[in-house]
Amino acid sequence: MNKAQLIDAMAAGAGLTKADAKKALDAFLGATTKALKGGDRVALIGFGTFSVSERGARTGRNPQTGKEIKIPAKKVVKFKAGADLADAVS
Repeated sequence: MNKAQLIDAMAAGAGLTKADAKKALDAFLGATTKALKGGDRVALIGFGTFSVSERGARTGRNPQTGKEIKIPAKKVVKFKAGADLADAVS
């Protein structure tokens, strides 16, 4: 499902216009991004939790040449599915 299909599904499920559904989705994405940038977690009970984690620097290999390369440390976004979502998918 892409963003346009998600907007269509949200509009149909909530009885909104596509424009209102797009505004709601954009607001959710903006608020989630802002919270994660600030170091907060975003927990949606039953759905899951978005969080930011530090990934340490490490040494990797270039698959073409086999030479070792340094991979710098960085922050990554993680998602852990909630119990309701995990049960629905299983």
